Amino acid sequence: MAYKSAFDFSVMKSEFEKAGIKHHFIPLIWKHVLQNPNCQWDEIPSLPSAAYPLLNSKFKISTSALHSVINSNDKVTTKLLIKLQNGEFVEAVIMRYDTRLGKYDGKPRTGGPRSTLCVSSQVGCKMGCKFCATGSMGYKSNLSSGEIVEQLVHASRISTIRNVVFMGMGEPLNNYASVVEAIRVMTASPFQLSPKKITVSTVGIIHAINKLQTDIPNLNLAVSLHAPVQDIRCQIMPAARAFPLERLMNALREYQNNSQQKIFIEYIMLDGVNDEEQQAHQLGKLLETLQVVINLIPFNPIGTLSHFSTSNDQKVTRFQKILRGTYNIRTTVRKQMGQDISGACGQLVVSLPDKRSTGSADPLTDIEDLRI
Repeated sequence: MAYKSAFDFSVMKSEFEKAGIKHHFIPLIWKHVLQNPNCQWDEIPSLPSAAYPLLNSKFKISTSALHSVINSNDKVTTKLLIKLQNGEFVEAVIMRYDTRLGKYDGKPRTGGPRSTLCVSSQVGCKMGCKFCATGSMGYKSNLSSGEIVEQLVHASRISTIRNVVFMGMGEPLNNYASVVEAIRVMTASPFQLSPKKITVSTVGIIHAINKLQTDIPNLNLAVSLHAPVQDIRCQIMPAARAFPLERLMNALREYQNNSQQKIFIEYIMLDGVNDEEQQAHQLGKLLETLQVVINLIPFNPIGTLSHFSTSNDQKVTRFQKILRGTYNIRTTVRKQMGQDISGACGQLVVSLPDKRSTGSADPLTDIEDLRI
C-alpha cells in the first residue's frame, strides 16, 4: 500500500473523521513536521492517542525525498530534483530576488531580499508546447496535493519562500483538484502564504479558469499566450486548438470582471515566429480592453529539442516599446535565470545531475512579484 503524504489534507481529514479525531490537529502536525524534519509520528506531542497508530499505518511525514540540489552559476537560482515514492522525479526551482532593485510607477520599491519557488504540478505534461522541454517527456502522472506541498517544504529548508509560482512541470489546471487543495494548504497555518503571493500559470484551460476565481479568490493568474493570433498559437502550442483565442479572451474578461485583478500574460519571444512589429500591434489590440501585465520571455534553448531561436535584444526592446508606447500596456522582460542548470523557463525536464555548483551572489529584482 502506498502511503499518503502528511500534507494531503483531504485524505488525512477523511481518515481523522472516520477515527473520531478532530481535524484541527492537522495544522499542529504540519507545524511540528516543519520544525522537526526528521521526526517520527510518535514524537509529535499532544495528539489524541488514536492518531498515532493511524498516522503510522497510512501516512508518511514526507512521501518524497530531495535527491539533489544544484546551484546555478548565476548564484541566485537553485534547482531541486525531488524523487517521489513511485520512483518518478519532478523539479522545482528557487529564484532569489531583491524587490528594492525594481521600480513601480517610476518610484523605488520597498521590501528586500526574498525567494520565489517555482513548483511542478505533474510529472511531464500533456500540452506538448514545442518550445518547452517538459512537453518532450509526455504526460506521466498528476501529483497529489501533498506532493506539491512537499516541494515547498523541501525548498523552505534551503531558503525562506515568500512567493510560489505554478510554472514548473505540467499544466496546473489539468490537475485542478490537487492544485487547488495544495494552494489552500499553502495559505493555511503554518505556511500562511497570501493568495496574492501565489501565481498559477495556464495555457488557457477555459472551464478551469472560470472556476478558479470562485474557488481561490485573490490568486494571481498567468496565461501562457505566446502568440496574438490563433494559427501561430496552434503551430507552437498544439493544445491551443482546444482553446480558441476568442473564447479564451472572453474567459479572461469574465475572470477579470469577477476578480477585479490584473492578469499576467506570458509571451515567449521566438525569432521570426511571433516577434515582429506587426505581431506586437496584434497583441496590443487583442489585450487593450483587458488590464494585464505582459511578461516577454526570451526563449531558453532546450538542446537538440530546439526548433526555435531566441529573439535578439533589439527585437525584444522594439516589441516592448510598441506595447508600452502605443497601447499603454505594462510590459516587462523576464530575467534569464538558471540556464546553465536547465532551470530557466521552458527548460524543466527531468535529468539526473552530473555536476553541482555552489556560491552566492547579489539577488536580482523579481518579475513575479509585480504588484498588480
